[in-house]
Amino acid sequence: MYAVIVTGGKQYKVSEGDTIKVEKLDGNVGDEVTFDVVMLVNGEKVLAGKECKAKAHAKITSHGKGDKIVVFKYKAKKNERKRQGHRQPFTAVEIISIK
Repeated sequence: MYAVIVTGGKQYKVSEGDTIKVEKLDGNVGDEVTFDVVMLVNGEKVLAGKECKAKAHAKITSHGKGDKIVVFKYKAKKNERKRQGHRQPFTAVEIISIK
């Protein structure tokens, strides 16, 4: 059985016991969070949209920052250059149950 959940404007395919990195959530390590389920697949039965009333329960395992990306902007023939780095914050969660 797996489900598609929504958080931070993105969708993730999860099963029980999975650990995923999502956009940063408020909460401390060990807190439980609940995600809305958009689609639920159980064997050959598929529930989606309004008929899917399931929730995914997860536990926050850690917070952190992702890998650094380099943002480089320039204007040709003008000797204008700008270099920046960015590290996106994330929250790692472990899916406990899908009900």
